[in-house]
Amino acid sequence: MEFKARNLRPIAEMVVGNSDWFEYRSSFYITRFFEECEMEFAHDGSSRVPWAQGVLEQLLNDPQPAANQLPERFATVLRTLMDKREAHNGDNDRSLALAALNVPLMREGFEGYYGEDGLFYVRHIETRTVSTPVNLYRPLTPAETENRERLIAYLNMCSEDELIEEILLPMFRHLGYQRITSVGHKDKALEYGKDVWMRYKLPTEHVIYFGIQAKKGKLDSAGASKGSNANVAEIHRQALMMLGHEIFDSDTNRKALVDHAFIVAGGEITKAARNWLGGVLDKSQRSQIMFIDREHILNLYTAHRLELPSKATAPATDRWLSEDEEVPF
Repeated sequence: MEFKARNLRPIAEMVVGNSDWFEYRSSFYITRFFEECEMEFAHDGSSRVPWAQGVLEQLLNDPQPAANQLPERFATVLRTLMDKREAHNGDNDRSLALAALNVPLMREGFEGYYGEDGLFYVRHIETRTVSTPVNLYRPLTPAETENRERLIAYLNMCSEDELIEEILLPMFRHLGYQRITSVGHKDKALEYGKDVWMRYKLPTEHVIYFGIQAKKGKLDSAGASKGSNANVAEIHRQALMMLGHEIFDSDTNRKALVDHAFIVAGGEITKAARNWLGGVLDKSQRSQIMFIDREHILNLYTAHRLELPSKATAPATDRWLSEDEEVPF
């Protein structure tokens, strides 16, 4: 990733304190600042701003963790720089410092902001992708817990098409998948066992194709489907169809086989269902199947700070339906 020099220099000036609303740092404190970022950059006594700009350029050359995200070490420098405990010149809420930093960031397509937890984040303006280390299993803030409960309520009530259109498609787009095409359920003759197909471009420019088979409720190994619960034998048949039929990529004007398949459930995928499906697939097919259940969806939405569907932002009800309950109409 590259920033233009006219945008990187102001950020370097903020790091060394040659800018209003940022603390002045001598050579010793510049080194200490990068130590706080857990980086081994020691100022060599040269001109402070060009030296800091060179370090930032080096950090921007790190690999991007995902599409439309800043390299992790560069984002760490910005988070340390904008720590609210470093307020300067009476800018107690750091709103003036934030406005100053956003001038060069927004010219590069990013913007900084403070979350409900008071911490500083950077997101890509167009895609709203947040540049932050992703930890699916970290402790949740009260606001994140509330959003998680709202998403659970939505998953209990949504249809299968809504699960695909309102939950899965935005999630996979955010994660960097391309050419996401929803087949839908209107034309069963053209579905071939997949609800969605998409592609993912590797850093080497190679392309991998994925198919998604989504079910609204729990996926289990019972002898027959019951209510919203799906039987794994149905998924087995659809997974074989998914892996055996070609898709047409209009961007490359050629057909391609699906390389990997996601089996996604809006509820739980039981261990018995996973084991049964793994037992009936041959070794090559087994390596092509990946599972995403409700808990994984909830963790991904929370860790990546994805926006909830509009229907999920209504005030929470007094009692949440369990995933096995029928929704009253």
